[in-house]
Amino acid sequence: MNPSPMQTDYLNIETSLKSWLLTRDHKRIAWLYLGAVLFFFVIGAIAAAMFRIELLTPKGDFFSPDFYNRLFTIHGIVMVWFFLVPVIPATLGNFLLPLMIGSKDLAFPTLNLVSWYVFVVGGLFTIWTVAAGGVDTGWTFYTPFSSVYSNSNTLTAATGIFITGFSSIMTGINFIATIHRMRAPGMSWLRLPVFVWTLYSTSLIFILATPVLSTVLILLFLETQFGMGFFNPVLGGDPLLFQHLFWFYSHPAVYIMVLPAMGIVSEIVPQFARNKIFGYRFIVGATLAIAVIGFLVWGHHMFVSGQSLYSNMIFSFLSFVVGVPSAIKVFNWTATLYRGSISFEAPMIYALGFIFLFTIGGMSGLFLATLSIDVHVHDTYFVVAHFHYIMVGGSILALLGGVHYWFPKVTGRLYPERLAQGSAWLIIAGFNFTFFPQFILGYMGMPRRYQSYPDRFQTLNVLSSAGAFILAVGYLLPFLYLTWSLFKGAKSGPNPWNSDGLEWQTSSPPIKENFAHAVTYGFRYLTEEAKSNGVET
Repeated sequence: MNPSPMQTDYLNIETSLKSWLLTRDHKRIAWLYLGAVLFFFVIGAIAAAMFRIELLTPKGDFFSPDFYNRLFTIHGIVMVWFFLVPVIPATLGNFLLPLMIGSKDLAFPTLNLVSWYVFVVGGLFTIWTVAAGGVDTGWTFYTPFSSVYSNSNTLTAATGIFITGFSSIMTGINFIATIHRMRAPGMSWLRLPVFVWTLYSTSLIFILATPVLSTVLILLFLETQFGMGFFNPVLGGDPLLFQHLFWFYSHPAVYIMVLPAMGIVSEIVPQFARNKIFGYRFIVGATLAIAVIGFLVWGHHMFVSGQSLYSNMIFSFLSFVVGVPSAIKVFNWTATLYRGSISFEAPMIYALGFIFLFTIGGMSGLFLATLSIDVHVHDTYFVVAHFHYIMVGGSILALLGGVHYWFPKVTGRLYPERLAQGSAWLIIAGFNFTFFPQFILGYMGMPRRYQSYPDRFQTLNVLSSAGAFILAVGYLLPFLYLTWSLFKGAKSGPNPWNSDGLEWQTSSPPIKENFAHAVTYGFRYLTEEAKSNGVET
């Protein structure tokens, strides 16, 4: 039965601005994070639209080369550190983790709120660099660009990223402590939802990798401000040291973005295939393997940097190895679909789109792991296309799939299904029109980070820019109809998908304490809370 319209839940129990800004409820903090990351997404998207307009013609018609550098730099910085890295763990992860394991909240609610404030402060530091004139080093801050030749805004942007790193570490500690200590009785490790496993693996990367990035930014500050020679050869430093340290963090950071997306897909595919997830233990093992091996492959970003041939061979081999657990996941999702009773609601369309685009992105990664091919396409649009097929085609499609799947749980409302399905197909089409031509451009030799290019590349660039605007419309539509549905959508009831996940065994939206009764998890379970809401096993 549907909950009463007057039912008290986490959204209406308190309504003042103070109650939101000082909340310790993980569900409300997830909303705070959502507002922040959407703000940063808009900034990054505007920068992307501006340089795609510039690339409509071969010559630099609108912006100077320096301003163009600043555009793609702020796009990369904002999208990577202030959207893609935090968006799934801090929003869906924050909201769902306690619900999925039968807990009333995260282990450290106050730390959770502090992590949001730290994230916002770090983001504002970085956004200030836009108003101050921008950064021209690229999002990687490679030395000597950042330590010798760049403008002074580089350190401001780096400070923002440094501050935000503490937010990631706080989130990781909170998630790990919660999963270890606050699972419902009966929920053993091998009964955890796959999404929880991916949040656990991501949290380990947060804690182990983020301090390395913080260290390299501190070294950059000491070199530029006090003349200590870490990266500048004139001072006795080594520019490659920066690259090694930076990519030791940044390649695991790729899996910070991708692993939670994989977890979402592993929840959606069984639900809409009406089939049990195939090879649960293999998926869990593959998740942990990706997190571990991801720390060992950073050198494949440096094949043309001058590192030894033997190092290149080892990193090339390990880059192929990390593809194995990713392939296991694709095979498991495919096997789950086999003989399933598949229905194509919007979450499933997004999940299937993720599998398709992630597979293309992963296979193109094998090209880049091959030494001879990587030398040919290094620093071309082939790399841009590969990265976006993994990060944008993968993470954002999974994010949208998860938002649609859990929207009834989060809000207690339904969205217009037909419009959602149309938007999903529009996003998938727009994405491919945007980025697939860039594979061809890169193989033909068009370098990235240039505002002008030979005339022979114009047709593909125009197609890519047109696809970007289709993609923008596709992103705008869910924002509009989900916002409308938040206030005007039909009531969903506690479990509109008839799912057996523990998060669906409470009211929609949940009460402040998540569950009105103590939860005990078993092979066949039905909590007292679920019974009171008319949920069937």
